[in-house]
Parts: sequence; structure tokens; C-alpha cells
Amino acid sequence: MGENEGDCFLDSIEGLCDNPRVTLRKRGAFDPEGRCVVYWMQRSQRALHNPALNLAIQAANLLKRPVVAFLSLIPNAHHANRRHYQFMLKGLQDVAQGLTERGVGFVLRRFPDHSLLKFCSEIRPCVVVSDENPMAGAERVRNRVAREIQVPFWTVDADVIIPTRLLAKEHYAARTIRPKMHALLPEFLRPVANPKARVPWKTFSNARASIPDPSLLDGLSVNDATTPVSAQRGGTQEALSTLRRFIDYKLKGYSMNRNQPDLDGTSRLSSYLHFGHIGPHTVALAVQKSGAPLQDRSAFLEELIVRRELAHNFVRFNSDYETFHSGEPWANRTLRVHANDKREYLYSEGQLENAETHDPLWNAAQKQMVLTGWMHGYLRMYWAKKILEWSPSAAVAYDIAVRLNDCYELDGRDPNGYAGIAWAIVSKHDRAWGPERVVYGKIRYMSYASTSRKFDSGAYIANIEALQR
Repeated sequence: MGENEGDCFLDSIEGLCDNPRVTLRKRGAFDPEGRCVVYWMQRSQRALHNPALNLAIQAANLLKRPVVAFLSLIPNAHHANRRHYQFMLKGLQDVAQGLTERGVGFVLRRFPDHSLLKFCSEIRPCVVVSDENPMAGAERVRNRVAREIQVPFWTVDADVIIPTRLLAKEHYAARTIRPKMHALLPEFLRPVANPKARVPWKTFSNARASIPDPSLLDGLSVNDATTPVSAQRGGTQEALSTLRRFIDYKLKGYSMNRNQPDLDGTSRLSSYLHFGHIGPHTVALAVQKSGAPLQDRSAFLEELIVRRELAHNFVRFNSDYETFHSGEPWANRTLRVHANDKREYLYSEGQLENAETHDPLWNAAQKQMVLTGWMHGYLRMYWAKKILEWSPSAAVAYDIAVRLNDCYELDGRDPNGYAGIAWAIVSKHDRAWGPERVVYGKIRYMSYASTSRKFDSGAYIANIEALQR
């Protein structure tokens, strides 16, 4: 990079990074001999409407350098198994094609040749851009990279509407976070562009890509606790098709139908959002622009933005999000008071996993998750609360719920799942309820009878039984 070129870029850097989505994790001078910009793809596994990828392309265009996206395929990712890896690899096929259309290279490396730092030493980038992720493990990895990398390192909060750090602290409930989010929506709920790289990527001899194919799992140490599912296929194109079907056929009436597990009234987008195959901006703007009734659009956007991002807020600012200790003090107290209450039923984790309880509705919900990789959101609440009721302690129940959720749900290992379990078992984002009950204390109670009255539970159970035939 010449002196004038460097000055021009430095003059423009503030404009690129003066954005609440961007975190400068490592500052410093840009390598004048750097050959490219690296986008370290992690959470945002898409080439469409991706603010992190866009920042990498914008920086590269200023530097007059090519862009390459780098993704590590590592063994035994936290609570992941073959079901998750297979879904992800299907999605990466769309990523490879989409990046090519934007003039961006793609290098996928698998263990043991998967190190970002090693890759950077091979190709000598000017700057590295990556995704934000509120999960603790991902944060530790980014912090380690920031300490060891030799070039500037930026991360972008690309998978929420409102940048998570703007909310500054853990919020108590939806009612406390909603006004702040609504005030920020006009600034942040805007279309995301898809700029192209002006300098096309030409594969360096030592940076060849692997084809995103399921064969990449051969020989990789992957948990085989559960098998892939055919009900959902990964990828941006599948995500966009699912979004279109939801808007065309299910968004009208969503405000009423979303809590009816016997009806197919939800978006089914959670797995695609979890893997970053589609971004929340794409979904929110499409729903906003649809011709569905206002009450249905508002109900969906409440779930997508306020509730989903409340979960991200919880995970980012509460380090105990995977454990019983994440609850509010009052919830921990009431559960301790009732810790020795006699349980009418006690089930082992194996019995729960195999849906061997006395409760046909709970069994059907568990089977839906195991067979399809998805459970209806309303029943997720009931499912977790019954695990509390049928386990020897709240702490044990929380651990079992996390393990089962993360093992079988395609959207497991996600802030939404952890927040949902915390809501059900330790009343995170909820309030105290009376009268006090055995085992639950002041935790909100759900029963088979009351839950079944809210929808046609018989039809739901019959639908799940049909899946087994």
C-alpha cells in the first residue's frame, strides 16, 4: 500500500468503524504488504444481507485488496452433534455460491488444519473482520485471537437488529427492554446492502478451499448422539423459501395461531436464524412490508426482535445462563424453600429422553424434538416446567433441560433456548405467581389439563404419533 493510499484509508477508517455494530478488538497499523482482507465467518453463515461481510468488503474496496471468507470446521463444538453439523454443511453450499457472486473467496478448513492464526500467517491479511456472538465460549475464542493476531481485528454484531452492547446491562424482563428497543428501531431496522468486492479473489496456492460437502465430516470427531433430520434442510435459499411460505400462508392469523401446537402456525425460521443462514433484518423487513394485518405483523416482530434479543441480552450479560444460578434471587429462594417437597413422579434423564413418562402431551413434545429437530414454542415452556416437576432438584432439572434441548433441537445451543429454559425453571424474565405450589413455590405453574384446554392436544399428539409410523 502506498503512502497516499494508506492515508486515504486511514481517513476513511472512522467512517467504517464509527458504527455501534462494530467492536475494535485489536487496533493497530495495517500491514502495508497485506494481500487481502479476511472475513472470519463464524455465526453469520450467509452471503446475503450480512453486515460483517459487508464491512470486510468495504474495507477491502478502500484498500484495493480482495476479500476471502475463512471458516473453521472444528470437532466436538459445544453440545453439537451430527444433526447440527449436517444442517450447517448444507447451508455452507449456499454460502460458497453467494460469496462467488459477490467476488469473495471462500476457504473452509477442518481440524487439525483449522486455525485462523495459521491461515493468516499463510496469506498475510491487512485486517481481519468477524462476527459477534454473545455465547461465552465464542467470546473466549475471540479474546484469544485478539491477543495473538498481528493485524487489526474487528467484530460486527450482525445477527440482531439492535446491537447488543447498546443495552449495556442485563434487563429484567421484556417490559423493561421493549421501550429502549422500540426507540432504537428507526435507526437500526434498515435494509442491509450487498456490496461486491471490486478486486476479485484469486486463490493463492497455499489457500485452497474445501468443498462444503457432508463428506467433510468423514474422520472428524463428531458426536453421534443423534442423527440428521430430513424435515429441514440448511441454507439461505431454504430459509428464504421458508420465509416466503410463512408470509404467504401463515402470517395472517399469526397472533392467534402461534400458540396452537396442533396448527402449523409458526415461521419455522429459528434454525436458520441460529446458524445465520438468514439475518433478522431480512425477516423483519419482509414481514413489515407484507400485507398481513397489523396485529399479526406486530405479534411476530415482538417475538423476532424484543423476545429474541432479550434472550441475547440475557446470555451476554449473565454468565450463568446455562445453569440454575441464572435465576432472580426471589426465584432461587422459593425453589430452595421447596427443594425437599415430595415429587409425585421422578424420572431419570434416560426416561425423559426416551419419552417414557405418564404424560402423553409431554411425551409427544419430546418426540417431536427428537424426530424433527424442532418443538413448538408453546410446548417448550410446558416441556421444561415438567422436567422441573419430575426431577430431584431444580438444578438437576435445569441441566437435563439444557442437555436435551442442545442435543436434539436444530436451534439448540442458542440464546433463545437458554432464555426459554431459564424462564420456565427459574422464572427469568417472569414474575412471582401465587398461590405457592408444591415443588414450584412461586414459579409459574403449567398443568396437563390447563395446557390441553388451550388447544387441541389430542390432534397434536396424533400428529406426532403419525411421524413415527
